[in-house]
Amino acid sequence: MTLLIEALQAVAGLAILYFGGEWLVRGSILITQRLGVSSLVIGVTIVAAGTSMPEMAVSVHAAAIGENDISLGNVVGSNVCNIALILGLAAMLRPLSTSGSMTRIHTPVMILVSLVLMFMLRDGRLGLEEGVALLISIILYTCCVLVEARRSGGGKDGASSGTDIAPGRGFGYALLLIVAGLGLLFAGGNLLVAAAVNLATAAGVSEAFIGLTIVAVGTSLPELTTSVIASFKGEGDIAVGNIVGSNIFNILGILGVSAVVEPLAMGGITWTDLCVMLAVAILLLVLLLTEKRPGPISGALLLASYTGYVAWLSVSASIVS
Repeated sequence: MTLLIEALQAVAGLAILYFGGEWLVRGSILITQRLGVSSLVIGVTIVAAGTSMPEMAVSVHAAAIGENDISLGNVVGSNVCNIALILGLAAMLRPLSTSGSMTRIHTPVMILVSLVLMFMLRDGRLGLEEGVALLISIILYTCCVLVEARRSGGGKDGASSGTDIAPGRGFGYALLLIVAGLGLLFAGGNLLVAAAVNLATAAGVSEAFIGLTIVAVGTSLPELTTSVIASFKGEGDIAVGNIVGSNIFNILGILGVSAVVEPLAMGGITWTDLCVMLAVAILLLVLLLTEKRPGPISGALLLASYTGYVAWLSVSASIVS
C-alpha cells in the first residue's frame, strides 16, 4: 500500500511539473516579447534560477541537518544530469539553435565555475569563506548579464522570433504565468523527490548515490520539462540557457547558500564525480562550437555519456555494499 501511494505521488509530481514547465516557458516568451529582452537573458537568469529552486530547497535543507552527501551530490549530479540527460533528450527531439554569446560567454563561464568549485574542494570541504565568495560571484554574474543585455540592445542577441503566443495579454499576465509555473515546478519536484528518496532509502543504497542520481534527476525535472518544452517551441536560447544558467546557479548560488548555512564536506562525493561534471560541461562547449544546431547525433552522445556515468555509479555502489 505504501509503495502504491508513493507511485501515485510520483505520477502527481510529474503532472504538476509538466504544467509548471509549460506556464514558465509561456510566461518567459511573453516577457521577451513585451520587453524586447533577449530570450537568452531570460533563460540564464529568471528561468535558470527558477528551475533550480528544487535543488536549492533540497541542498540547503540537507546541509542544515548535516547530510553533506545529499547536499553536494545533488548539485554535482544535477549539473551532470542537466547537460548529459536533459540537453541530450532535447537535442534528440529537435536540433538546438542558440545565439553566439551562449558559446562565447555563458558556457565558458559554466566551465570556469566548475573549475573554481574543484579548486575550493581541494581540501575536501566548502567553508563559510568559500560560500560567501560563491554568493558574491553569482550576484556579479547576474549583474554582468543584465548590463550586457542593456548595452547590446536587449533583444538583438537571441531574441524570441516566434509569433505572439498570447495576443492582448500584458506584462502582469506574463509575470503571473512565471510565478505560477515556478510554484508548480517547486511543488511537483518536491513530490517526486520525496517518493524517490523514500524508495531508495528502503532499498538500502548510500546517501551519496541517492544525491548523485535519484535526488539529482528528481530536482532536475523542472529543467527537463522547461528545456524540452522550450525546444519544441523553437526557443533554443531558453532551452540551453536554462541548463547553462542553472548549472552556474547551482554551484554559485546553491552551494554558496548551503556552505554559509553549514560547511560542507565531500563525504562520499569523489573526484571522479567532479571530473565528470567538468567533462560534460566541456563536451557541451565542443558540440556548440562544432555544430550550429546540435541535433540527434550530439544528443545521442550526451545521453550515452550519462548512461555510462550512472552505470559506473551503480557498479561502484554495488561494490561498496
